Amino acid sequence: MAEKKRQIPHQTIFTGDNLDIMRGMDSESIDLIYLDPPFNSNRHYKAPIGSKAAGAQFKDAWTFEDTKAAWWGLIADEQPALYKLIDTVGEIGNEGDKAYLIYMAMRLLEMRRILKETGSIYLHCDPTMSHSLKMAMDALFGRKNFRNEIAWCYTGPGKTKSWFPRKHDIILFYGASDGAAFRSDSVRVPYKQLNIQHRERQETGIGGKLTSGNIDLYKERGKIPEDWWSDISPVGRIKKERTGYPTQKPLALLRRIILASSHAGDMVLDPFCGCATACIAAEELSRQWIGIDLSPLAAKLVKQRMKNELDLLTYKDLMHRHDIPRRSDQITKPSRNINHILFGEQEGRCNGCRHSFPFQNFTRDHIIPTDKGGADTDDNLQLLCARCNSIKGSRPMEYLIAQLKKDGTIAR
Repeated sequence: MAEKKRQIPHQTIFTGDNLDIMRGMDSESIDLIYLDPPFNSNRHYKAPIGSKAAGAQFKDAWTFEDTKAAWWGLIADEQPALYKLIDTVGEIGNEGDKAYLIYMAMRLLEMRRILKETGSIYLHCDPTMSHSLKMAMDALFGRKNFRNEIAWCYTGPGKTKSWFPRKHDIILFYGASDGAAFRSDSVRVPYKQLNIQHRERQETGIGGKLTSGNIDLYKERGKIPEDWWSDISPVGRIKKERTGYPTQKPLALLRRIILASSHAGDMVLDPFCGCATACIAAEELSRQWIGIDLSPLAAKLVKQRMKNELDLLTYKDLMHRHDIPRRSDQITKPSRNINHILFGEQEGRCNGCRHSFPFQNFTRDHIIPTDKGGADTDDNLQLLCARCNSIKGSRPMEYLIAQLKKDGTIAR
């Protein structure tokens, strides 16, 4: 049987808002997601002049101006537990923490939808927001699907004299389900010789007690790394990889993640791809990949790094897109009597204000507009009264919900 053609081809870089782009991606189309989003560090990052990434810069300080009121309304409507969590974080933290979590929650909602049931997600953060992000992911992916809180440890000078130097990042690892792939044999690391010599009995997976007959096989097979990784150096110490991008991560880190949670040919997505380290590692390991970034510099850096780090002299297949994809997994076009079906499903009520109206007073509308990644299919359609349709306009449904809560038409 011929393999189904992918909606979005391998080696595609999108320039644009990853929320809109992911909304246009097919459900359950991604095998592995790695994201290294802003950390809410209250800093402004800028690549050095003269570096390969010169021109790259972003602000990592958050206010409600960086979010949309509509997002808050959608979270309150669809994810009440997450809504309460984010509201509480705002009370014990500050406005920036709350705004950051609203921004991240909207994107994690889409990542959960597009991730296959056998897929995994790794969210890279630091101790600034890792505790709040973990609870948000518990709410969205399910606490039972939590796998690891990985600490990537490194050393370096520290200026603080008021606390221990903070020298680790956090990577939150969740499976989409119990069936999420984990290839433990692909990421084994050597045992330390000292440990082998001083342990009389060790669970080797080969035969229990060490003997002269199995010790070589035991050493060769190695062990699965613990959930603290101190054997991977920061990219600043790896001259060949350095691009100057302010938050660049080392290839070795992404290789371990991709090897552990995907197979050759699987599709890897990095929705905050920056200098495209995840894309480079995926290419190197024969995975397919999609990257998204607000800056067009990501596509430029992919080409440079393919040539410089992977010795690929040409890179003709790279697709650099600025559009929003259209979903192909919903092939049923709106039926002729869809308005009748919607009227029945909504029990004669407007899907916005929830007030009852005669059939002829309703207007059919897209829940997510087609120019924002929504499909022209039955499950993306609704009936709205004239007032709600006018308020919503060409914006997503969460905008309407937020406005109706604001003016008291529906309960907060």
